[in-house]
Amino acid sequence: MSSNSKTLSNFMWRFFERCGAQLVSFIVSIILGRLLAPDFYGTIALVTVFTSIMQVFVDSGMGNALIQKKNADDLDFSSVFYFNIVVCIFLYLCMFFAAPLIAHFYNDIELVPIIRVLSLTLVVSGVKNVQQAYVSRNLLFKKFFYVTLGGSITAAIVGITMAYAGYGVWALVAQQLVNVTMSTIILWFTVKWRPQRAFSFSRLKSLFSFGWKLLASALIDTVYNDIRQLIIGKLYSESDLAFYNRGRQFPNLVVTNINTSIDSVLLPTMSKEQDDPARIKSMTRRAIRTSTYIMAPMMTGLAVCAEPLIRLLLTEKWLGCVVFLRIFCVSYLFYPIHTSNLNAIKAMGRSDLFLKMEIMKKLLGMIFVVSTMFISVEAMAYSLLINTLFSTMINSFPNKKLLQYSWFEQMKDILPNIGLALLMGVPVLLMQYLPLPTIVVLILQVIAGAAIYIGLSALLKLEIFTYLLNLVKDFMKKKKSV
Repeated sequence: MSSNSKTLSNFMWRFFERCGAQLVSFIVSIILGRLLAPDFYGTIALVTVFTSIMQVFVDSGMGNALIQKKNADDLDFSSVFYFNIVVCIFLYLCMFFAAPLIAHFYNDIELVPIIRVLSLTLVVSGVKNVQQAYVSRNLLFKKFFYVTLGGSITAAIVGITMAYAGYGVWALVAQQLVNVTMSTIILWFTVKWRPQRAFSFSRLKSLFSFGWKLLASALIDTVYNDIRQLIIGKLYSESDLAFYNRGRQFPNLVVTNINTSIDSVLLPTMSKEQDDPARIKSMTRRAIRTSTYIMAPMMTGLAVCAEPLIRLLLTEKWLGCVVFLRIFCVSYLFYPIHTSNLNAIKAMGRSDLFLKMEIMKKLLGMIFVVSTMFISVEAMAYSLLINTLFSTMINSFPNKKLLQYSWFEQMKDILPNIGLALLMGVPVLLMQYLPLPTIVVLILQVIAGAAIYIGLSALLKLEIFTYLLNLVKDFMKKKKSV
């Protein structure tokens, strides 16, 4: 199988895996959103502000170091595995004993048991993390498909059953805990790798020298992203926090599918070419063009259809999230560009630059947070959008020197896709005024949007459209011949 076909195959499996998981999560979120009050989601959001920060220590740094290292072997993987287990147990104990303090901060003593139970996901993730790194390094993304889908479906059944039974917020807690537990169990039996009875401090130290910068970067990024939730939860109501998070959830469902797929495949693929900057530039450029071509119409379409979509799926009680949904659609449109640039930097072993950029971006972002936190939740969301635009420039800056691929060149590559998406968005927006039932209008908007975008791509003979069309045709031919 050629390099392009192998990369596409892994991307497709990762994409199908994310789509399957997010489709299940989307359906479950609609059902639970109708069954449960926004306040319950606000309660979970208060807790995940802290658990997501702890999760960074599990998911970032050492796993990426295993993927990036040229000659990583079983001793490397085993050393990281045992190290992760110890770290995760320590992190859980920290959350267990800190639970009363966190509950006191929010003036809600009922958070204590929720924090202690939900934090168990940290321990389970410690077992899962190295297996995930092994799958990514060896480009075995087909296995992720069954793992993630199995966990998501089991968690969905548990969550919906408990919600119908009247367990309230505990239905959401159980859903998250069951999801990570089941996916870990399935992954353990699916992947053949097992830790050896061996441990090397020298190997761990070598991996840590690269991984700690990525860990610090991810920690800064997570704290920065969650600081808004912490502030909203403290200064405003749980309903405000629920609307903010729900508005982020819908575009995030789309972005996670594409961005995670790109992120998972790009780093191991680029790492194999780390001594060839010209090759990495070509891969980065192709990833940016492809991802924005796919992402732009999705985010534009979701933004223009936001209000009737929320009204139909979640009822009137969730209309407060519409403004946030539209803001996040614009912000998330640029995420694949961040991913492509940052993976190129990581693949070339420049985690030092990665950390410096994170510090720079987050210092700038905190200026926006502090200047808007006492105005309104909407003002805080708009400040995130502005910071996203600045971050795009910062993330691309090192690649002007490393890859000879400047920010202006990148913008030139994506502008045709964004322009085409905006042309599509205008008639789709106007269609909401048709005197038809909401569900009929939404179906017509989706069909019309896809037809207009694909039709204009073919009419204008966009290079990326032709490239993707030929690549998929080639992929399908190879599959039929197998």
